[in-house]
Amino acid sequence: MNYRILSIDYGSKRTGLAVTDQLQMIAYGLPTIKTNNLMRFLSYYIYEENIQKVILGEPKNCKNQPSLIEKEIQYFISKFCIFFPEIYLDRIDERFTSKLAKKTLFGLKKRYRTNKLILDKISATLILQSYLGRSRKV
Repeated sequence: MNYRILSIDYGSKRTGLAVTDQLQMIAYGLPTIKTNNLMRFLSYYIYEENIQKVILGEPKNCKNQPSLIEKEIQYFISKFCIFFPEIYLDRIDERFTSKLAKKTLFGLKKRYRTNKLILDKISATLILQSYLGRSRKV
């Protein structure tokens, strides 16, 4: 394994991103970007950082139904598969990652706890850590 895995916490306005090291042991957040710049960012980052797998959060509600943003995500997936046919794309349930992200910021000043850019980055990192933990158990 000498490649990185990228995770995406897709949002209508902003998208959180996280990436592993080349050994796929550690997940760390990348700067949150505007969603309308996501494909442009990915076209550069995937090739520069040797990304061969992308994990995309799958938002669901409490009743295990797809959330309202799923249609937008499906459109993104169709574009992604056209632009990056050689990149493996997987989905992982991202329920409660936002709540967990907020809990990780507990004790910090309010301006940090309510900063959505930080929350998106942490959520993407939690998605990737969850995926790594799940894949190690297999």
